[in-house]
Amino acid sequence: MPRNRSLMAGALVAVLAVAAAGFGGWYFFIRGDEPPPVNLADAVAAASTATVSAPASGGAATTSTATATAVATESGGGSSSAPAEDDLSGTWTVDAANSFVGYRIDEELARIGSTTAVGRTSDVTGTLEFDGSTITSVDVTADLSTLQSDDDRRDGQLKRQALETNEFPEASFVLTDPIAIEGDPASGEPISATAVGDLTIHGVTNRVELALQGQLVDGRVVVVGSTVIVLADYDIEQPSSIAVLSVSEEGTMEMQLVFVRA
Repeated sequence: MPRNRSLMAGALVAVLAVAAAGFGGWYFFIRGDEPPPVNLADAVAAASTATVSAPASGGAATTSTATATAVATESGGGSSSAPAEDDLSGTWTVDAANSFVGYRIDEELARIGSTTAVGRTSDVTGTLEFDGSTITSVDVTADLSTLQSDDDRRDGQLKRQALETNEFPEASFVLTDPIAIEGDPASGEPISATAVGDLTIHGVTNRVELALQGQLVDGRVVVVGSTVIVLADYDIEQPSSIAVLSVSEEGTMEMQLVFVRA
């Protein structure tokens, strides 16, 4: 009998130890430091050291804009039809390798407490048209089905509830009002602007204003922006699970976009 009690006690201790370890792993996994909100300084720093993704049709491996420019100049191609550095007019496309769109929302987790969930995807496409003084067109689309946060369980739930990305995989923003640019963007100084356009999430479209900051860096246009999203405005029901006690009724959509010449 004493031996049986010892075995039972040992088994109980082992189970509790495993449970504690599992909870501890969950706690530190979920409570890890979330990425900071988007800001121009961080985006510029990243773009300054990043490489431009290779064309979708294949071909040469990725290369930095600065290197490509230097090679073109040395080979005598610098005086071709490429626009001058101080002429930013034309079409620009999103460099997905250095861009992302995502969400930020507060939640209350069982036995853990308050935390901020952050999910992002780099599956972003889009174009920007600039005539030299005005941004006349912006059309950006993100594949929300590839959103990644610090927990793949959360990511899986968003496919079936809340954003329901299995049914509504894409989010998009289309500029409706031209943006007059004050100052000289070619100078490389930061520029602030407000973009008014149609934001579509979860199959619902609303007119929104995006507070934007942008800067020309090594031949690339770096743009960051965000806007508050009220879930009910997009027919998004707050997600629920045993581990989630509550989720805020509003969150933030944020983006970091790097544009390169088309």
